[in-house]
Amino acid sequence: MADPIRWARYRWQRLISTEGREGSSSNSSNKCYQSSKTTGKHRTVIPCLGHFKEEYEKVSKLYMNNKIRTTKYTLLNFLPRNLFEQFHRVANLYFLFLVVLNWVPLVEAFQKEITMLPLVVVLTIIAVKDGLEDYSKYKMDKQINNLLTKVYSRKEKKYIDECWKNVNVGDFIRLSRNEIIPADMVLLYSSDLDGICYIETAGLDGETNLKQRQVVRGYSEQVSEIDPEKFSSRIECESPNNDLSRFQGFVEHSNKDRVGLSKENLLLRGCTVRNTEAVVGIVVYAGHETKAMLNNSGPHYKRSKLERKVNTDILWCVLLLILMCLTGAIGHGIWLSRYSEIPFFNIPEPDGKSIPPALAGFNMFWTMIILLQVLIPVSLYVSIEIVKLGQIYLIQNDIDFYHEKTDSTIQCRALNIAEDLGQIQYIFSDKTGTLTENKMVFRRCSIAGQEYCHEENAKRLESYQEMDSEDEDSADHQCGFLTHRSKWRGHDCRAVNKPLNRRSLNQLSGSYPALVREDGEGDVPHSGHVAFSSPIETDVVPDTQLLEKFSQISSRSYQQSEEEASSKLSLETTYITDFFLALAICNTVVVSVPNQPRQKMRQSSLGRMPIKSLEEIRQMFQRLSVRRLSSSPLPSVKESSSESPNSFVSKRSIFRMKLSSPALDGAAQRAAERHNTDSPEDSQVPQELDTVNVAAGCEHNNAASSIELSPLPKLRYEAESPDEAALVHAARAYKCILQSRTPDQVTVDFAGLGSLTFQLLHILPFDSVRKRMSVVVRHPVSNKVLVYTKGADSVMMDLLRTASEGTNNSEMEQKKIKERTQKHLDDYARRGLRTLCIAKKVMSDAEYAEWLNHRFLAETSIDNREALLFESAVRLETELTLLGATGIEDRLQEGVPDTIQALRKAGIKIWMLTGDKRETAVNIAYACKLLEPDDRIFTLKSQSRDACALVMSKILEGIQKNTSASKKTSQKLGSVSASPSTQAPGFSAGLVIDGRTLEHVLHDSLQSIFLELTEKCRAVVCCQATPLQKSIVVRLVRNKLKAMTLAVGDGANDVSMIQVADTGVGISGQEGMQAVMASDFAISQFRHLKKLLLVHGHWCYTRLTNMVLYFFYKNVAYVNLLFWYQFFCGFSGTSMTDYWILILFNLLFTSVPPIVYGVLDKDVPAEILMQLPQLYMTSQKSVAYLPSPFWITLLDAFYQSLVCFFVPYFTYCGSDIDIFSFGNPINTAALFIILFHLLIECKSVTWIHTVVIVGSILLYFVFALAFGATCKTHNPPSNPYWIMEKHMTDPVFYLVCLLTTCVALLPRYLLRVLQGTLFLSPVLRAKHLDRLTPEKQREAIKRWKDDSIVNCQVEFQATSGSSSSATGAVSEEESITFIINSLSISKGCSEEGITHCMSQI
Repeated sequence: MADPIRWARYRWQRLISTEGREGSSSNSSNKCYQSSKTTGKHRTVIPCLGHFKEEYEKVSKLYMNNKIRTTKYTLLNFLPRNLFEQFHRVANLYFLFLVVLNWVPLVEAFQKEITMLPLVVVLTIIAVKDGLEDYSKYKMDKQINNLLTKVYSRKEKKYIDECWKNVNVGDFIRLSRNEIIPADMVLLYSSDLDGICYIETAGLDGETNLKQRQVVRGYSEQVSEIDPEKFSSRIECESPNNDLSRFQGFVEHSNKDRVGLSKENLLLRGCTVRNTEAVVGIVVYAGHETKAMLNNSGPHYKRSKLERKVNTDILWCVLLLILMCLTGAIGHGIWLSRYSEIPFFNIPEPDGKSIPPALAGFNMFWTMIILLQVLIPVSLYVSIEIVKLGQIYLIQNDIDFYHEKTDSTIQCRALNIAEDLGQIQYIFSDKTGTLTENKMVFRRCSIAGQEYCHEENAKRLESYQEMDSEDEDSADHQCGFLTHRSKWRGHDCRAVNKPLNRRSLNQLSGSYPALVREDGEGDVPHSGHVAFSSPIETDVVPDTQLLEKFSQISSRSYQQSEEEASSKLSLETTYITDFFLALAICNTVVVSVPNQPRQKMRQSSLGRMPIKSLEEIRQMFQRLSVRRLSSSPLPSVKESSSESPNSFVSKRSIFRMKLSSPALDGAAQRAAERHNTDSPEDSQVPQELDTVNVAAGCEHNNAASSIELSPLPKLRYEAESPDEAALVHAARAYKCILQSRTPDQVTVDFAGLGSLTFQLLHILPFDSVRKRMSVVVRHPVSNKVLVYTKGADSVMMDLLRTASEGTNNSEMEQKKIKERTQKHLDDYARRGLRTLCIAKKVMSDAEYAEWLNHRFLAETSIDNREALLFESAVRLETELTLLGATGIEDRLQEGVPDTIQALRKAGIKIWMLTGDKRETAVNIAYACKLLEPDDRIFTLKSQSRDACALVMSKILEGIQKNTSASKKTSQKLGSVSASPSTQAPGFSAGLVIDGRTLEHVLHDSLQSIFLELTEKCRAVVCCQATPLQKSIVVRLVRNKLKAMTLAVGDGANDVSMIQVADTGVGISGQEGMQAVMASDFAISQFRHLKKLLLVHGHWCYTRLTNMVLYFFYKNVAYVNLLFWYQFFCGFSGTSMTDYWILILFNLLFTSVPPIVYGVLDKDVPAEILMQLPQLYMTSQKSVAYLPSPFWITLLDAFYQSLVCFFVPYFTYCGSDIDIFSFGNPINTAALFIILFHLLIECKSVTWIHTVVIVGSILLYFVFALAFGATCKTHNPPSNPYWIMEKHMTDPVFYLVCLLTTCVALLPRYLLRVLQGTLFLSPVLRAKHLDRLTPEKQREAIKRWKDDSIVNCQVEFQATSGSSSSATGAVSEEESITFIINSLSISKGCSEEGITHCMSQI
């Protein structure tokens, strides 16, 4: 055995040295490093040991250490930086300007301290809030930075405990089980024998499933732990970036050999080491340069639509303030100019000259700015923030958002856009995991063109009831009994050939507990159960017909010789064998055992069955291998010409320095040549066979009974996607059991054949461009290189081997299989199943060697690595042989149809953006009631931009003619009165468009007509769309239509869409937390969106708009009192109220009631809002905050200020009261008017409202009495001494306050009375329903809904009556699809021809 290994090492050294010279022949390594540092694209990592010491000290200065700081402030810069940030607000700058202006003696209106008070209070409140938030971050940073880890010390020559903050790039880190990774590091050693490290990334992306990371090739075979002192290699990698799914670089050894690095070799900061006793790595990114920190961008800030409107209205208030100040300045100048002599109160300058009237008017302009400053509501911004916090608190504590099965509730991650939830016009929803449960259940499959309907499994799914967590153990036993029944009765596939009914779609909803709970000992607590492992997903009942054929594979493999097997049977058995091997192998599933939580499953060296002779093993696999396909009706495979199977050494296997497979192949061949008998006693098994685990031989009993009765091994599969888990569990149901997985090999227990260990050469992961995944393995006995591929049929069908003229029978048979499989795929899609194609390819050693060279260059490059890897994958995945297809059901979540119906009644348009094929998307759209049976469906599918544009214009013409005809017919039939919130559209259409056509539609020239078409449709389904296309569509609707958009999704592919929308909602499903972390709101079920929008969205918007309008009213009404007084004091800027009361009136006495009003007011109860979604349109259309309500509010404020000023004025006219005695009744009446105005506007008054309003009144009187009793002159010569005390004993004071309040509020009160009796709006009508008894309330709501249905029926009859006379552009789905597909045949089709085709519909 030593000779082949020595020869293989020699061959490897030659391959590496040759390619190393080819890759770096132009430049030396030193020049390469220099150029990389100058360009800044690469990073060189050098260990801080040995002869690298001097170079390390130079390079390490360029990189950050591992200390992190997420705080914004320090003790020294807190005050200046916080003030600097606060003065970015225009309102704060405005009040700072007033403070500075009041220090100018010529224009001074108040005492300097009084003017500063409002600004100081606001700045202090916000500074305290920011300081507390930053201090909490500081404590967290300190705790993280002081965590301990093992770092290698070159002084002590051993690993010592060091704080995280002292870790640097180039340090060697040693981690143990359950430790958190302190920095991004390349894995150089693992105590696992296969060089694997298992990590849990829940702290990074929320995914709880284990992920494998592997030691860099060349280091995984070390028997002992790596010695840092002997490490003499350099690492060159890409510069720090935030891409978690990518890492590019290579390790260059001292002999210039290079080994490529990928994300599989990188351990990311924040992840946790699991199931590995010890790992060692070298730090490549530290601190803020780690991928985790680069992805931590902090809270994202979005400005709400209401906030933008408020800023506009504040500008109107500024203009109003300027107008009032100009009036005061002009009036003051005119008033002074009326005096022929200098008035006695006009004090001259020191030189004896007086100020001219024009200059005095100019100075008075600035004095009036200071006096009327309250017109600009400085406290409005603070109040809005407080109200939003209160609204978020109520949303987060709503018990209806709690999902018991996942123990999760709503998360409000954006605190400043809650009111936008009440204005949503478009919802863009993902399908998988958002509308559906993301619980993939294996339903059907097609193998070699033969469909297997799995009727027993379908019956189990329909009758399955979700188990409670306390019944999990008993349910597990029952499900196991159901799965392993000894007999199944045969049924015809036609019995279940029907679309999925609503019951089967909705019955099995919710989140299911794990099949086996984790009760590990000595392990840290795990984050819940394993995803994709509920009993409904794992327990698959095999199909009777397929199970029978499967059992024949096992029996005939041992009982019949190769000559006895017919070609048809051999073809079918080969297909079935390869199909289930592909299901078990083509994935990245991690295998663990339940009795040791998160422990990797290791395969024993010997199989469970006695080993027969190697010759018998070879004969058995020859019937199932590709060698037989040359004489069977399958595509022929080119055999290796010159080299024998054992003469070629796989470069991939030598990458990993594992030579067991080629050595075994040679030993097995020699053993087979020496062996001349079939008796197992005479067979001598080489020791190397233990690593391959080829077990052959069986018991003499029936293999079928062994399949049915033998218990399945206790294994747990941890998959990254639910599709992978479903396929692996389906293969397991047929006893094709994935037993273990390492970076080098995959072990599968295939029915009666025993354990088969395939050498794992490559994994080409799934991506959204290729839409497929492949694995490259070497057959354990035939030594052939096999490629198993699974992916979407839209791309897989184009990669199959094509049959040309004069082809043989095998290729014609493959063509027939392709046609039959395509029919099955279309049928699966119509049933709403997710489809995957399974294919296979056999490569000769020469073909694999040629491809491997290109792959090696791609893996060891840094620049354009992604493009090179993509090119190598495309080069491999060609000329495939179709094995079959699968149909997987993804069930609707509970309450999805009701939610979509309610949202549509609320006037929200819903688009489904999914990557699934058209038939699947349309079926789910019908099931969730996004599309109705009466809808006209237009399917837009074209390869030509011109044809697409023409077809969309023809569709638009047809829809417009139908709409106009429906209007005429409805006029003839007579119109039925209906509120705008209950009217239904006259024409109901739906649009379905695929990803390829979407590329043309999103072109600038077609965007307008596309949006015009979508506005005419009630629903749009975009299928086979990429994540980038999803975000482009959302941005297009948001920017072009100026609509409020909401995007909802659950996976990483929805992140870009969620971030682009005005409001992003993430669903915390089974695919990690990427969508949740990028969202503004996170929910656990799609049905929660109904209450979030219809109830809380409506409430938040209505409350906040009413509070904002009230703030404008309150400030304008109070400021106008000072303005009216200026007409009687020569526009001198004098106030009839003491300045302290003037400032504190808005800041203290009337500030709390509007905040309570904004947090707790309810115009309609939640139950009625849920039952009548049409009420959402009032907030959606901004009825409460249109320009007309704003100006009406200001006019009302002017009227109330006139009454509040002139009633006391005429009362005390001609008396000798002083200025403060005149101003005190005005100020007191203003307080009552403003607070009682709030009571009139309140839709629901609670005890909290009462306490706050009474408390505000008491606070005012207590302060005024205490202030008047202090006998202090604050504004000489006026004195507030004993003013309030005297008025409290004067009956006229009470009469004035009562009369003023009643006269001022009478118009608004009458307006509200008329609106509540004669001119009922939908909201007021719904509010009255709450006063009825439960029986009468139900009857009233039923009548309301019946009226809406009648209105819809009248509209529909009008549409139906006109559709017969309308143009044929409104046709059935099939006709439109046919015409559009015919248009896409050629880009050169003439416009006349297309028009003729459209006219023939």
